[in-house]
Amino acid sequence: MDNFKEKLVSMLFGTSAIRVCPENKPFWYTSGTIGPYYVNTHFLYGSEEKANELLAYIDKNKSSKLALPEALLHKTFENYKQDEVYKSVVDEMCRVINEKIGLGNIEYVSGGERRDWFFSLIIAFILKKPHITIYKDLDTVLTDGSGTKPVKEIKSGNVLHIADLITEASSFERAWIPAVKNLGGMIRWSLVVVDRNQGGSEFLEGQGIKPLSMIEMDMAMFEKALSQGLITKPQYNLIVEYIKDPYKSMKKFMEDNPDFLAESLKGDEKTRERARLCIEKGCYKGK
Repeated sequence: MDNFKEKLVSMLFGTSAIRVCPENKPFWYTSGTIGPYYVNTHFLYGSEEKANELLAYIDKNKSSKLALPEALLHKTFENYKQDEVYKSVVDEMCRVINEKIGLGNIEYVSGGERRDWFFSLIIAFILKKPHITIYKDLDTVLTDGSGTKPVKEIKSGNVLHIADLITEASSFERAWIPAVKNLGGMIRWSLVVVDRNQGGSEFLEGQGIKPLSMIEMDMAMFEKALSQGLITKPQYNLIVEYIKDPYKSMKKFMEDNPDFLAESLKGDEKTRERARLCIEKGCYKGK
């Protein structure tokens, strides 16, 4: 696993699944705050372009709730056979499931709309487990060897939920856990590619769910990136301060770089919108 983590760091940066800002140019987030990196774990599908194509396909076809899972499984399986990055991540996730959970303990694999499906459907297929596709409106369908059908009950089934990323586990709380409970089942385990270390795993533990991840976004991960020459020392230093205290570090950046906000207000539409939101919310006005 440790050897794979080294490889995974390289793949995360190589596919831009993790993107670190240039020195003194942090990214604007949708919340109106700023930070030194973006995480788009689904780019491990092979590239940003391929991942965005699959997302666009999902968005175009997600109203066809019974047809979509099998179509997505076909697409992800074809990519699995062709893309070495994607295949290596999926294979290692399957190995971790076998080692840390044991196939005999799992009755179902679930995945939620939308990015979870990049990994959950193909993993369920490889492990020969029925897949519960969960939509944001809590609708569920079941895909197994006989096809896809509506599902109303899974008779207290033990479920492994596969996700691309966990932050605060808000999707678990809002949709994935309730959807499985509505079926009479229980999510017993969660496996994600990246844990952002923002309290999500602790929330799952409090719900009786065992959280597992392929890698955590912590100092050890960024130290690996620095040692591999994937980020510079100034980028690393900014990340160190951000991980220690996201609010305090970015407030200090704003104070040390007063032109940053003014320049952002002259940027493209998305940048202007997020900069204005920062001002309206007073994101960095506190102590």
